[in-house]
Amino acid sequence: MSKVEDFLSKEEEQEIVEAIRVAEKNTSGEIRVHIEQTTSKVPFDRALEVFHELKMDETQLQNGVLFYFAVADKNFAICGDKGINDLVDSEFWNSTKDIMAAQFKSGNFKQGIVDGILSAGAQLKKYFPWSADDTNELSNEISKG
Repeated sequence: MSKVEDFLSKEEEQEIVEAIRVAEKNTSGEIRVHIEQTTSKVPFDRALEVFHELKMDETQLQNGVLFYFAVADKNFAICGDKGINDLVDSEFWNSTKDIMAAQFKSGNFKQGIVDGILSAGAQLKKYFPWSADDTNELSNEISKG
């Protein structure tokens, strides 16, 4: 599984997009998933670059979350925007990564991503509840590099 195209099936990708939709149904937070083959950078540093490339730093409440994966490197990172990081517990992202890593160790990549998204969505709901005037500011589709 060294190619981005082989990482997830089309059905698994759609399940992840659906998890994003479900998570965002209860929060104004914006969740994205980005998958690429490899990076020469520290995964978190690359995730921050992608975060800005995807314009996730332009949400109104600064409440975007990116799940970044370098599949050939077997690395991933989660980064949240300032609005989230100012509010969530310092261990939040680590506990989310632990939830995901437990599934990844068993080869359940899709389920790990879904579990991470739903966990992030539940946390975002506490600080950024959905409101009637909420708009989906970012695409729910998986981006690939």
